[in-house]
Amino acid sequence: MAGFMIQYDGTIKSGRCYLMNIQTQCCGIIVLFVLYLFYRRQEKVKLNTEKAYWRAFCITVLSICMDILSIVAIVNMDRLPIHLVNWVCKTYLVSMIGVALSSLLYIYADLYSKNGQYQRFIKKYIVLAVCGAVFIYILPISIYRDIGKSAVYTYGPSALATYLFALSFVAMNTYSMIKHRAMINSRRREAVFVWMSVWISAAIVQFFYKDILIIGYAFAIGIMILYLKLENPEQNLDRRTGMFNQNAFSEYTQQLFVEGKDFSVLCLYFEGLFHQSAKDDINEDVRIQISRYLLNIPGARVFKNAEDEAVLLFENSEDAGEVVERIKIRFNDKWGRDGSVVLRLQGIYVPRLSIISDSLDLPYLLRYVRENRRKYTENDFVTVEETMVSDMYQEQVTERLILSAIENGRIEVFYQPIYSVKEQRFTCAEALVRMRDEEGNLIPPIQFIEVAEKNGLIIKVGEIVFEKVCRLIKEQDICRYGMKYIEINLSVIQCAYSKLAENFIRIMQDYGVEPGCINLEITESASLSAKNILLENMRSLMDYGVKFSLDDFGTGQSNLNYIVDMPVSIVKFDRDMSSAYFENGKAKYVMDAAMHMIQGMNLDIVSEGIETKEQFEIMRKLGISYIQGYYFSKPLPEEEFLRFVERENR
Repeated sequence: MAGFMIQYDGTIKSGRCYLMNIQTQCCGIIVLFVLYLFYRRQEKVKLNTEKAYWRAFCITVLSICMDILSIVAIVNMDRLPIHLVNWVCKTYLVSMIGVALSSLLYIYADLYSKNGQYQRFIKKYIVLAVCGAVFIYILPISIYRDIGKSAVYTYGPSALATYLFALSFVAMNTYSMIKHRAMINSRRREAVFVWMSVWISAAIVQFFYKDILIIGYAFAIGIMILYLKLENPEQNLDRRTGMFNQNAFSEYTQQLFVEGKDFSVLCLYFEGLFHQSAKDDINEDVRIQISRYLLNIPGARVFKNAEDEAVLLFENSEDAGEVVERIKIRFNDKWGRDGSVVLRLQGIYVPRLSIISDSLDLPYLLRYVRENRRKYTENDFVTVEETMVSDMYQEQVTERLILSAIENGRIEVFYQPIYSVKEQRFTCAEALVRMRDEEGNLIPPIQFIEVAEKNGLIIKVGEIVFEKVCRLIKEQDICRYGMKYIEINLSVIQCAYSKLAENFIRIMQDYGVEPGCINLEITESASLSAKNILLENMRSLMDYGVKFSLDDFGTGQSNLNYIVDMPVSIVKFDRDMSSAYFENGKAKYVMDAAMHMIQGMNLDIVSEGIETKEQFEIMRKLGISYIQGYYFSKPLPEEEFLRFVERENR
């Protein structure tokens, strides 16, 4: 501990060679002054850890200054009132407790800011430190001075109380770092460990070499270590834009939530402007201009949360709306030195973050609204409402439900029979994924398929479906039921998965399934997305013997060129297109033309969504190869499906 040490006789020494001690402490002051110049010129996020570091910095400066003053006071005690000398010496001892306390609170700022207990611990330990200060000021202090030997130091009950309280804080700090090491930022834990190691090393040196008093200087070195390793404000900055970075955004929003503060968020997208590759002169000029504009907005903290994404955080929600309107007006104007650049601004404005329950939900909310913007508005700028937040949370619930269903075997396959007009029996079926909740209730596919596709879980769900179909084909020998093959839907995400063919071929080999028993259905949108990967998967599977159908023809951007480009053997008319044939005269001519062209290419046609006998007869007379719909059967669980085809195909 700076400026005093424990001697073999139990006294606490303030400095044998006081001139050298003053010089050493002045070196520490210089180190801290240089750090101050670097630290204060940088913008800071106002995290609790930043506040705790600044507190430790100030107390360390105070302690070193009081160390110097205490030596000067003792040396000149003949010319100063003894009460003043005692007060200066005791105040220095109190500052030692402050330094030890600040190190403990620095660790607690990282440890407890996330759960709201930090302020409680601050109050608790400040009370303890005040008690220590009271003891130091009340208890007597003894002063030793020998000018001839350049020896000055303090000892007695007051110095002993300092040692006990400071050691208690150091012990609690060590205990907290060991007990909660998994919860503390690893870099912060390492930095504080080095900080404390420097103190202990300095104390040991000072213990054995009484003329080398370096603990105050060691405090300064510890503060410098924290700065270099953790507390340099530039570590929270994106150097290219000058905005705070994603890590700072995450920590600060979490802190505001824990402290119960409401705030507003404006998220702006710039379509490549902030991307690392966007380095041409025009983009660079506009990027700098926009960055400066955003950084100078009063009352806003600006973060670069991701590539092409800037987030403005307003702690004053009342003024945020007016500022957001001014920003929108500014972005309607032109940018660049010559005013020639017009930006298509996309934005998401969250007026009050109290509508979400946790800071971790904020990035999810921004991503959700961005991905589903067209679901709520045709505009590029979206103001988040509670319905959007409810939809987001429902998506999260569904995602967890999908994961649970995968882990606990609640993914099932239903089968809808497909009737062959030529053979007048059921020769195939479409496998349809179904999912049950924890109570065993079926969840409509429309509620989970889209979510599974968005988060990539559809890859695993698709493999489960494929494996269950292969097991059915092998174990039930579907040929004896009159079944030739089973159709399995592929989502857009599956079609863009590079290992699709490899995984499906492996599963078929594991079950010993003939590839001709499998027909995979792709959609037009799948052919548009990652087409090269899809074609490579199709070639591998077709070489193995699997056939393909073009599903949902008649939806989206229908184009017969897709049929020409895609190596499919069957085209399925979407239910809406089939229904339109009976309800819309124009649709009838379109479907007739498409049907004759497809048949001219020697491809079979499946008409989905047939629900009445009249519809069935019309499709049969048109020469449709296969009929699928509720007229024959709804999708059935495996056992019901097998009983159905066994009964109907007799």
